[in-house]
Amino acid sequence: MVAAAAVAVTALLVIDPFAGPTGPRALTSDEVNRLAIARFRNHEAGGRAVTITVPTTSGGLVITGSVDYRAKLGYALVRGTGRDTSSDGLIQWNTTTVFVHPMADAPAELPATPPESDWHRRPLRTTGSSLDSSLLIALSLGSDRPDNAELLPQNGAAWIGQDEVRGRQVDVMAGPGASARPDTAGNVRYWVDSDGAMHRVQADVASEPEPVVIDFDTHDYVPVQQAPGVTPTR
Repeated sequence: MVAAAAVAVTALLVIDPFAGPTGPRALTSDEVNRLAIARFRNHEAGGRAVTITVPTTSGGLVITGSVDYRAKLGYALVRGTGRDTSSDGLIQWNTTTVFVHPMADAPAELPATPPESDWHRRPLRTTGSSLDSSLLIALSLGSDRPDNAELLPQNGAAWIGQDEVRGRQVDVMAGPGASARPDTAGNVRYWVDSDGAMHRVQADVASEPEPVVIDFDTHDYVPVQQAPGVTPTR
């Protein structure tokens, strides 16, 4: 399943106590199948609107934009929370590289067309950066084929409980461990509806005590346009 991050957020997970019984317990065959197609659903959609809440030692970051799951390319507006505005601006990223466009006075909404200049390029770090780990997690939430449903329970997948996200009833499921990826530990938690669509993901990164939270469909999806010099990864 998602092979970019992991989660151990039992204490932070908020589930409606009246929504039904809580786990963990083994997944039913229906739940296994829905979890197995969740990443494929994102790829099938082409792209999703995302809001990524990133914990950092100097205050959090909120990344609001779109991820193209076929091109493996993200584009978003970055704003700091509980910190100065030095990190504010625009960001594009693929699985190996981050492109940053700093803005002292960042707009309220993401420009549909990226600026033509003033992009700064750097490698995406696989360890020691909660921002880069979060970007990589977001890209990893799409796949061009379903995951192996038979292997999911063997790799730690479980049903955790039920919840509601923006009016949709969802099951909260723990995905398999992702210890093979740097800067991560534990399991991913997925909020998945009856059609196998993701509505939220929480994941711990090794560099921070608080989890990364990725929410889907928090705003309208805007197709990702490549900034100058940005190359999507397939």
